[in-house]
Amino acid sequence: MPKILRRKTPSVAVGNVLLGSAHSIAVQSMTDTPTADVEATLRQTVELIEAGSEMVRWTINDDAAALGAVQAIRHLRSHGVLTPIIGDFHFNGHTLLEKHQELAELLDKYRINPGNVGRGARKDDNFASIVKTAIRFKKAVRIGVNWGSLDREVLAAVMDDNAKSRSPKAVKEVMYQAVIESALESCHYAEELGLSKDKLVVSAKLSDVQDTIEVYERLSRMCDYVLHVGLTEAGGGIKGVSSSAAALAILLQQGIGDTIRISLTPEPGVARAREVEACQALLQGMGFRYFIPSVVSCPGCGRTKSAYFQELARDIRTHIALKMAEWRIEYPGVETLKVAVMGCVVNGPGESQHADIGISLPGAFEEPLAPVFIDGQRVATLKGDKIKEEFLVLFEKYVADRFKDRSI
Repeated sequence: MPKILRRKTPSVAVGNVLLGSAHSIAVQSMTDTPTADVEATLRQTVELIEAGSEMVRWTINDDAAALGAVQAIRHLRSHGVLTPIIGDFHFNGHTLLEKHQELAELLDKYRINPGNVGRGARKDDNFASIVKTAIRFKKAVRIGVNWGSLDREVLAAVMDDNAKSRSPKAVKEVMYQAVIESALESCHYAEELGLSKDKLVVSAKLSDVQDTIEVYERLSRMCDYVLHVGLTEAGGGIKGVSSSAAALAILLQQGIGDTIRISLTPEPGVARAREVEACQALLQGMGFRYFIPSVVSCPGCGRTKSAYFQELARDIRTHIALKMAEWRIEYPGVETLKVAVMGCVVNGPGESQHADIGISLPGAFEEPLAPVFIDGQRVATLKGDKIKEEFLVLFEKYVADRFKDRSI
């Protein structure tokens, strides 16, 4: 674990998951199925959980969704799945929670968007209704502000004050202030209603990297609430992953963030669990948490004429993925393992020596031999047509020898 000082926060229990500075940074995700479709929602929820999502959020937007959520949660719990389920409420959450008391009791956390709970007097009344339900059932609440649905009353007040100022601020600065004020005013009101700080999580999401960093840095200095961090509308593919990672990495490095989500636009044929994998890769890449042995491999160059090292790196990753369910039980700690699969003599031997176990394949101009290193020492030299099979035997033996006693 890097020696990075996390900002100090209370511990917030969301079902069986603890959030806050005393606990690991938690990964969460959200289904994109209609919650009324119980079968589809359960299928995707299980997929996300199996990928490593530690909390899953569902849309609760009408009576059918509320009833479907009750049925789906019952099913999960009856099958021993304890992963916390979060209800995502907009516009009518107060009426749905009041009408569906079993839903209010079964959900582990409620997400409220202050910009979507009503206008005028209704806003406070609707917000209060949800918070009072959370208090009654001892549930956590996330105050989730999004700049795309910012509380118009807060924004109007901030803009009016700015217009009257002798030194008006830039439009972006006004927006930052409005986002933060919406979040903090809502949190303070929730506390006034009786919701304790150890039941509150806050997020202030924007879709621009620099805006997100700026808002969370300011917010973190102004409160000690548990913070959920991420970009909203991050996009899809490489853009979505890279933008989210850029913002989150800078914030996490400063100790800002207790739970994260990388919100990716779905792509045809790509599993929803990609966003969970992206979160895990980010946390593991930064050394905050470990989920699966990491495979270090080179990008290739003119020396790596053969694609064999690419295929071997891929096959090692596949082998690890297939083995992890078994290894997590048999070999606790195996997720911290570092494997190197290198393509030529330039960096291959050195990188392999730095890894726990590594192999340096021959490049286009090297002798056709593949040295294997374990704990920094050369233990074997492979050649011929069975390099992959022989390396996997050495790899399996190393895992068993190193981690076998930890399961006792």
